[in-house]
Amino acid sequence: MTYLRLEGISKRFGSFLANDNINLSVSCGSIHALLGENGAGKTTLMNILCGLYQPDSGQIYLQDKPVQISSASDAIAHGIGMIHQHFMLVPQLSVTENIILGTSFDLRLDIKEKAQAIAQISRYYNIEVNPLAKVGDLPVGVQQRVEILKALYRNAKLLILDEPTAVLTPPEVKILAAILRQLAKDGHTIIFISHKLEEVMNLCNTVTVLRRGAVVTTTTTADTNTQELARLMVGREVLFHLSKSARSSGEVVLEVQNLQVQDQRNLPVVKDVSFQLHAGEILGVAGVDGNGQRELADAIAFGASEAIAGLRTITSGRIMNRKDAKNAKERGEEIITAYIPEDRQKMGLVMGFSIARNLILKVFNFLPFCRRWFLQNEVINHHAAEAMQNFDIRADNPSIKVSQLSGGNQQKVILARELSGNPTLIVAMQPTRGLDVGATEYVQQRLLAERERGAAIIYISTELEEIMAMSDRIAVMYEGQFVDILDATTATVEQVGYLMTGGISAGVEG
Repeated sequence: MTYLRLEGISKRFGSFLANDNINLSVSCGSIHALLGENGAGKTTLMNILCGLYQPDSGQIYLQDKPVQISSASDAIAHGIGMIHQHFMLVPQLSVTENIILGTSFDLRLDIKEKAQAIAQISRYYNIEVNPLAKVGDLPVGVQQRVEILKALYRNAKLLILDEPTAVLTPPEVKILAAILRQLAKDGHTIIFISHKLEEVMNLCNTVTVLRRGAVVTTTTTADTNTQELARLMVGREVLFHLSKSARSSGEVVLEVQNLQVQDQRNLPVVKDVSFQLHAGEILGVAGVDGNGQRELADAIAFGASEAIAGLRTITSGRIMNRKDAKNAKERGEEIITAYIPEDRQKMGLVMGFSIARNLILKVFNFLPFCRRWFLQNEVINHHAAEAMQNFDIRADNPSIKVSQLSGGNQQKVILARELSGNPTLIVAMQPTRGLDVGATEYVQQRLLAERERGAAIIYISTELEEIMAMSDRIAVMYEGQFVDILDATTATVEQVGYLMTGGISAGVEG
């Protein structure tokens, strides 16, 4: 039996055709994957289902009955729930308040009672979250769990998950997969949007691939493979195996000694971390999300340039750029630290600014972009046009707001800004999170090119296979500490995974 049917759905934003006459059928009780590049139209299509957008043409059917979904409330009333890739949470509110927001209008609302009910649901699904915690204080991975709980709390019959595993650990992914299988067995219908093709193959029954807003194909996972799906998504063959030259490290660029960092609540989150980083080397930092990686990245990115900017409090230890600043200046070299932050929308970009303005955020008050206190728009736009060409940023012109770009193109804007100055040190925090296979390949190849140029790179990711492929050495982080630093050529997935979950190491050498 077909639970959801879309007929001829089209949606334009100005001259851009986001959805082009889409026809889609999803069977009741199935887990149906929706694949495509960033910007292929997946999220737009799902936002139409959730009442956030209205289609320009076409019809939605639920259980063969035509429905009109004109608001998020309509979607909820029709049993549709969506977990968005970029969280739809209010940071100032608690977990419980976020989950029940818009569902209860009782003036005598008992928050404790609601919190107990949510805690019971979270325990049932093995998604442990403190229901009274403030969402803004939670790591990204825990915030994702809140989004999952919010959909489950509302008893959605059609559950849409947009990149739900992007910030989950491998054990959490297995738990989520078990939950989804059970939900499907119980008659729920699930649309699963992911760029992790192995997950799609293991979890889903059927796959629909979009490219440039149109349906390319619908097939079963039994009749396809990851290589074919990737080719259908991007329209070309995709390299799944990274090729990089043998490690040839140069001088020490960065030295960190006994670093201690506190979070915004003055709790220790980075504890006695020491290491050296060489030119032409990638040091991968592996760990389960929430073990101090974000705080370490902030401290190094801003501490190495002696501009903490109030993001993190370094309570003790030293961060030293070993390329002597005076001698470097005499040689005509500029010491630059590039930072690719974890959340491109909240920390990497100003979403209301254009591509051109985002590209000069770090240098807008310097020549040639600013002269006598006035921005030089012609120079800024020319600079943006060159960057868009060099970094394959796909947009009509530099004046387009970055909020209108796909996730992959937003990440390319950050890469263009951060890498264009030939940085000495690059701190890359989850640089491929939420990106499709083509954009992931692009980001990784650009960073490997920076390694070949001689940049020193700290590459932080919760994706273990990505860390293994990109790194020359792997630092495993657990509860704020480096439990070991391993040679990537001899380290095994089992060894790193064991250390990530608190396994005991023989020791650390920096």
